[in-house]
Amino acid sequence: MAEQDQDFLEFVVKGLVDHPESIKISRVVDEMGVLLTLDLNAEDMGKVIGRSGNTAKAIRTLLRVVGMKNNARVNLKINEPEGGTRGSADTGWDGTHEAPASPAMKSVDEAMEDLSKF
Repeated sequence: MAEQDQDFLEFVVKGLVDHPESIKISRVVDEMGVLLTLDLNAEDMGKVIGRSGNTAKAIRTLLRVVGMKNNARVNLKINEPEGGTRGSADTGWDGTHEAPASPAMKSVDEAMEDLSKF
């Protein structure tokens, strides 16, 4: 395969991002296949992941096609960059899929009681 998959990934990602000079791709081959690990600028994460992860899914699908052509299983791992906002305190996201409860949230009875004052 001679790193055709790595060259392909680099070509595709460089076409998507604003900071192509910060792209780093490492390639590891083991008994499970080929693992490509992508590191990029924090500002470019959204472009590579895409809405609902659709761009990343498409890139992974294309990499599998490149791998099948060369009888190899190719997987892509996208590393969270330094300075990324996912999971940080300023976003309010704690790693779960549930939004934190609002401290100003009232029960229905409390809200009805407040309305009865008017």
